[in-house]
Amino acid sequence: MRAYLLKKIKSPLVLEQIQKPTAGESEILVRVEACGVCRTDLHILEGDLPPPKLPLILGHEIVGIVEALGKNSKRFQIGDRVGIPWLHSTCGQCEFCKDGKENLCDQVQFTGYHSQGGFAEYTTCKEDFAIPLPSNIPAEQLAPFLCAGLIGYRAYLKAAPKKTIGLYGFGAAAHILTQLATREGKEVYAFTREGDIQTQAFALELGASWAGDSESPSPTPLDAAILFAPIGKLVPLSLKALKKGGRCICGGIHMSDIPSFPYHDLWGEKSIQSVANLTRDDAKQFLSLHPYKFIQPQVTIYPLEKVNEALADLKNGKFQGAAVIIPQLECKQ
Repeated sequence: MRAYLLKKIKSPLVLEQIQKPTAGESEILVRVEACGVCRTDLHILEGDLPPPKLPLILGHEIVGIVEALGKNSKRFQIGDRVGIPWLHSTCGQCEFCKDGKENLCDQVQFTGYHSQGGFAEYTTCKEDFAIPLPSNIPAEQLAPFLCAGLIGYRAYLKAAPKKTIGLYGFGAAAHILTQLATREGKEVYAFTREGDIQTQAFALELGASWAGDSESPSPTPLDAAILFAPIGKLVPLSLKALKKGGRCICGGIHMSDIPSFPYHDLWGEKSIQSVANLTRDDAKQFLSLHPYKFIQPQVTIYPLEKVNEALADLKNGKFQGAAVIIPQLECKQ
């Protein structure tokens, strides 16, 4: 099969023909229909996270069709459509797993980081961690829900039941979350890169009450701020925008160092909390809302051969919403 491999940190992915994987005992083999491009892929590529074992296939917002079953796999049938998210496996035995916090498991494994991901024509996953998906929705519309949607939803739950929400960094997760939050009667304030008028207009089109630069003061005191941009200096800025009792939720897996700030900006029972990964229950809860019925991800599609271009465009903010790789899409030079 064709696959793009990360062979060296801080270097472009390399296209190779490699052996198609086979499903292990409790695994399924999946033909990749679509795979979203996530900022976490960039963090791995650029060495912001502890280095993985190389070579590695990135990609963890995978939508595909079950093509083969491991000998002990009984949950799915050949031809089923499934989603493969960031969470690849957990131990199931530690205090976190037993307490419903499998996202904090010390032996957790992640798709496209510890296991091979979806920037390829095929991949495998443990059947217990695959997510059933509807067959009547375009694959490229479902892919962004599997990380941007799930992480955004987990962050949103930590901000709930707050009314006025500031979103710092308006990418894939924020554009999905804006549609959910405004549907539920929340006021969304979008904070973007300085001078990014296009993204600000995009946020307003999606229902945001206001959009402006990240370093601009909020036009109203916020009940909660959710940070998707991996920029530590936004934490003190968002604290200034919060009401007493407000919550600052850091939604990324990586963030630059948070600079010092006066205690007064945290005082008033404000809080700062991170979001670490996701759980299978997050996926069940989010997808039980049938988000594909009322959330319309804006998607820029790339063929597999242009995955490096997609990653560069994500880094440089060259598209609105989400980027998705379609392995079977013909590459037009």
